[in-house]
Amino acid sequence: MSLTEQTDRKEAPSQDPNRIEHVDATAKDLWRRWGPWVITTLNLSTFFVLWEVVARLEIINRLFLPRATDMFIALWDGLANSAPPGAVISGSIRDHLLYSLGNLGVGVGIAIVIGVPFGLLMGANKYVDSILSPYVWAISSMPRIALVPLFILFLGFSRTMKITIIALSAVFPIMINAWAGVKTTDKSLLAAAKVFGASRWELYTKVVFPFTLPFIIAGIQQGIGRGLVGVIIAEIFGGSDGLGYLIQRAADTFNPALLYAVLFLLVVVSLSIVQYTRWLEGRLAPWRKLEGL
Repeated sequence: MSLTEQTDRKEAPSQDPNRIEHVDATAKDLWRRWGPWVITTLNLSTFFVLWEVVARLEIINRLFLPRATDMFIALWDGLANSAPPGAVISGSIRDHLLYSLGNLGVGVGIAIVIGVPFGLLMGANKYVDSILSPYVWAISSMPRIALVPLFILFLGFSRTMKITIIALSAVFPIMINAWAGVKTTDKSLLAAAKVFGASRWELYTKVVFPFTLPFIIAGIQQGIGRGLVGVIIAEIFGGSDGLGYLIQRAADTFNPALLYAVLFLLVVVSLSIVQYTRWLEGRLAPWRKLEGL
């Protein structure tokens, strides 16, 4: 081996294994944090680009599939501006959105106040369960849309009618999940608490309720989804405000851009609510995440 080759080999920098592991860990951490956002952005961008291309080529009639850009323009105009006086659809998308979200909040709030206590009571007391469960399962299995004419007959085309339909749509998933959480409480936890001398009230507040809390949050998440469906049904059948009414009017006036804009807004709202409930679950029941449930 020549002297020059020996000198080059000595001067070649050696790679530090710890540094390589640190770089790999940093890259994995960045991907874990931002990877889902990157994938989602690319996925949605591809979807809307393909939508725009198909619409511009008029492969599908524009009355059924408007351009994605027209949909976003209608959405922006509806959120940023109010409709002029005398317009076919009064108010802006923002006004109708706030009206629907207000009804949804009141209806789901009523459903939580009713559903959680009754679900916990049904799960804890077999006599209450035997009395209420036939009514709960019968009404929860009935399509909510079949009850709309009945509520219109009793309550008219009022906001009370809409909130009643929303509450009725949301209360049963909350009640059933709370009931299921109590029924499936780990018996070993109850036995251990009894060994340490826990009273009946302490068993319920310190063992049963914490175990049931993730079930309740999951029920609230389902109830919000059902309540959002109830919002649209109530506003389509009997209303002059809200996103459901806006969908109906957009269809009646052959305005597909506005129709798709409202549907897209509903998707964004529902996904935002789901993400919020997941965050809430992580705050209220962190052990569920740690256990990988």
